Amino acid sequence: MSDRNPLHRSLLGMLLIACLGLAACEDTGEAASAIPVPNEETVATPAESGQAIAKAADEKKTRIESLGELDSKPLARRELDIQSWQTTGGARVLFVEAHQLPMFDLRLTFAAGSSQDGDMPGLAMLTNAMLNEGIEGKDVTAIAEGFESLGAEFGNGSYRDMAVASLRSLSAPDKREPALQLFSQVVGHPTFPADSLQRIKNQVLAGFEFQKQNPGKLASLELFEQLYQDHPYAHPSEGTPDSIPVIDADQLRAFHANAYTAANAVIALVGDLDRTEAQAIAEQVSAALAQGPALPPPPAPSAPEAGTRHIDFPSNQTHLMLAQLGIPRGDPDYAALYLGNQILGGGGFGTRLMEEVREKRGLTYGIYSGFSPMQTNGPFMINLQTRASLSEGTLQLVQTLVDEFLKNGPTQAELERSKREIAGSFPLSTASNADIVGQLGSIGFYNLPLTYLEDFMQQVQALSVEEVKAAMNKHLSSGDFVIVTVGPQVEQKPLPAPSEKPLEQPSGVPEH
Repeated sequence: MSDRNPLHRSLLGMLLIACLGLAACEDTGEAASAIPVPNEETVATPAESGQAIAKAADEKKTRIESLGELDSKPLARRELDIQSWQTTGGARVLFVEAHQLPMFDLRLTFAAGSSQDGDMPGLAMLTNAMLNEGIEGKDVTAIAEGFESLGAEFGNGSYRDMAVASLRSLSAPDKREPALQLFSQVVGHPTFPADSLQRIKNQVLAGFEFQKQNPGKLASLELFEQLYQDHPYAHPSEGTPDSIPVIDADQLRAFHANAYTAANAVIALVGDLDRTEAQAIAEQVSAALAQGPALPPPPAPSAPEAGTRHIDFPSNQTHLMLAQLGIPRGDPDYAALYLGNQILGGGGFGTRLMEEVREKRGLTYGIYSGFSPMQTNGPFMINLQTRASLSEGTLQLVQTLVDEFLKNGPTQAELERSKREIAGSFPLSTASNADIVGQLGSIGFYNLPLTYLEDFMQQVQALSVEEVKAAMNKHLSSGDFVIVTVGPQVEQKPLPAPSEKPLEQPSGVPEH
């Protein structure tokens, strides 16, 4: 096994954040950038600057000298006091006070993702993309300038389960109140201007052309189609070249009126606010939304037929993607599956798949596996790319490794090591207000208990080898994979023999 280190722990922590929060099932696509808060105290004299530099150098030296100790010491946890209530309009609110910085993060999560597209793929995406393109009296430029002048940031995104809209603002009333007023107008009363709609359509259509040159994207599109067949998860969130051109502004307005309602929303708030201020903000935002019921979740998908689909593509590498139906968010086996997958292929270096496929044989730059629970059964996927001439042997090796893992389960040593790493990385999932607001949005959207984060950690630490093995076998089968490969048809070569000494990897990036 490869030695573990603080860098590995940081990477694992990022994966844990994704699995616990929104990125577990939907990539939010938002950057967590901080808003600078200038004040008189930030202006220093040259002498004070020199002292500060010297002090910073000493602190940096101390931090560097202590890095070696981090791997054996748990990181400090941030205790969360999650408060929850419902607005008069029916939106669920989750709130955490955090007065360390004079700012707050607000995230609205709607059950308005592409699973609600119906027979018009891309409808949810276009609706969300158009939110900040126009409101009464302001075009897209004026909206952007309005947020910028207040030191505020607006973000939005649409995915399979959900659509999100977010605001980061200073908490001082003279900045907070106008930022919230503008945000409420953008989310609750967009005008969907025709010129902006055409521009965004053109951008999306241009993106479809680029996809044709991306073998990884081609593999992903085909995989979801084969895995979910006629289920709403089958079509891409961004729509298709046939559906996007025919969507018009009236359809966007209808979707917005139906899906961007208070009862269909979760409001997550984190920051420099008290309960009274948070309640006022939640009511203001909720009142700006239309009234209407929450939309039902998509139905459970039917099990697909296992098999392999190849897409011919002129490249040196072949992309390999394997998937089968996993679990919905909130499944009681999730902790066991997460821990088992961390050992199999979800924890980066040192996992079974990474060691056998990359370290011992040098077949790939990286191989990763993971569960993505959603409103209904999300996928379990394994993905990698390898030299085209070794693709068939590599695919067979991966299937064999999964089969062996399911039959034998993890070792006790693997289990204990992964438990320690998860415990050490867990504080990173709530390291910033942006992380916390993402967790709250996920907890609210998937109707998880307010104690979910602590419950998850306790469940992981209590698991045995037998329980992990049983859960993995309950939800996965080595013979049920839907497989998509994208690459050239070339003569195949035998795989190199495994080496106990890690092979030196090429320094360049893989060629397509």
